[in-house]
Amino acid sequence: MDIAQYIDHTILSADCRPEDIERICTEADTHHFKAVCIPPYYVKKAVQQLEKSTTMVATVIGFPMGYSPTASKVEEIKRVIDEGADEVDVVVNLCAIKEKNWNFVRNDIDTMITAVHLKGKKIKVILETALLEQDEILKLCEICNRTKPDFVKTSTGKNGGGATLEVVQLLREQLDPVIQLKASGGIRTKEDARAFIEAGADRLGTSSGIALVS
Repeated sequence: MDIAQYIDHTILSADCRPEDIERICTEADTHHFKAVCIPPYYVKKAVQQLEKSTTMVATVIGFPMGYSPTASKVEEIKRVIDEGADEVDVVVNLCAIKEKNWNFVRNDIDTMITAVHLKGKKIKVILETALLEQDEILKLCEICNRTKPDFVKTSTGKNGGGATLEVVQLLREQLDPVIQLKASGGIRTKEDARAFIEAGADRLGTSSGIALVS
């Protein structure tokens, strides 16, 4: 199992600095990680540093709350893709989910997917499963099966808990096989990584990438 090819090497702290971005880009290139996931502010910097690398640049949209207006998220998406991002990880609107305004939720997700796919890039829809009831997770899987994001991602790692094996297994059972799955939050050891991959994860979002491959 080549764990490196599953890893989105991540730094999303509010106070991360240019030298932090340089470090994780260097680490990702050295270890052939699948992607780095960095704040939108640093997309240009990461793209420049990884210009000759096979490692992709991913960033986040509506992060970490997800309740910004859909139009704002779309503008964020356009900006980071124009700056060179290969993938965008977008947060669903949890307020709309809790209100059970499923038409809004579906439109929010579908509009973001369309904005990304029109640019020929990939999108990961972050559900924030630690804050959701099972029936809400199932409804979101139904919406994603219709709208077809490239990935569904378990969590931001910022609100509540991160990924669990039970949630990853549930998502894998419910989602269309063409939709890939990213487990994120709390993945710190090789044993964690292997367990999530065996449970159905296609990508791992972690700030502990070096520990997973060392």
